[in-house]
Amino acid sequence: MTKKNLPDVALEVRSNSLTPIDWVGMSAIELPIVLDLGAETFRIPAKVDAKVSLDKKAARGIHMSRLYLLAQAALSAGEMNLKLLGQVTEDFLVSHEELSTKAFVQVHFEAPLVRQALKSDNQAWRTYPVILSCENIQGQKKYYIEVTITYSSTCPASAALSRQLIQAQFKQDFSDPNVDLDKIYAWLGTTQGIIATPHSQRSFARVKVEANEDFNFHALIDLIENCLQTSVQGAVKREDEQEFALRNGQNLMFCEDAARRVAFEFEKHPEILDFVAEFSHFESLHPHNAVSKISKGQELRNF
Repeated sequence: MTKKNLPDVALEVRSNSLTPIDWVGMSAIELPIVLDLGAETFRIPAKVDAKVSLDKKAARGIHMSRLYLLAQAALSAGEMNLKLLGQVTEDFLVSHEELSTKAFVQVHFEAPLVRQALKSDNQAWRTYPVILSCENIQGQKKYYIEVTITYSSTCPASAALSRQLIQAQFKQDFSDPNVDLDKIYAWLGTTQGIIATPHSQRSFARVKVEANEDFNFHALIDLIENCLQTSVQGAVKREDEQEFALRNGQNLMFCEDAARRVAFEFEKHPEILDFVAEFSHFESLHPHNAVSKISKGQELRNF
């Protein structure tokens, strides 16, 4: 049996017109990808979505194997970036030139990044969920980066209520106007002095941006973490934990504050063309979460 004799029902032409389909393809293709992170290069597992439109009304289906083989050849060998995804969508369209006018590729992976401790000389590995994608419509490409950042959020209202309790306790314990400053200093170092602390919680920022093809995911991660200032830590000595406490105290945040802070920062960067961001504070006070969402344009609002 030769290849020419094998049936291909996808090429069957129907006498009646078939409805065009927005997207046809595969999701969660298992492929290794190459990440060049400057000091080190990694080959890591990823999941790839590969799709094209089916515009030809008389065609029953697309060529799934062509998409798979093109994605495998390009994405498992080349450095993973937005430009590479753009080239892959061009290859998809060339392979389906009589069937399709749109192509889409999306890559899901966990990016390993080394992060410096806040004060000590230690470093720690962190992994960040990343999704890179490109949509090509008749040669016009749009590039997207989605990342999830884990950070700490300390409640401003809880901080104010705690300060009030500390003030009241201070007034009760030090009614003498001639009190020794050394006694006050010692008192502040006791649980009697700091009788209340604000609640804080692990929080998550899920951010998607439309970017130019030269922007990269680790630059986006750095931008968000520098903006929020309270990203979670891996390697932590006492000096790092103290610095983390200081950063939390100096960056009190409702979920609304986190959203506005990141949006304000994004507006200053011309590489970011559009964005949407969701912020979830996994409340330690409540059994539910506090959430916010902010976007620039309409296109990404429903991500």
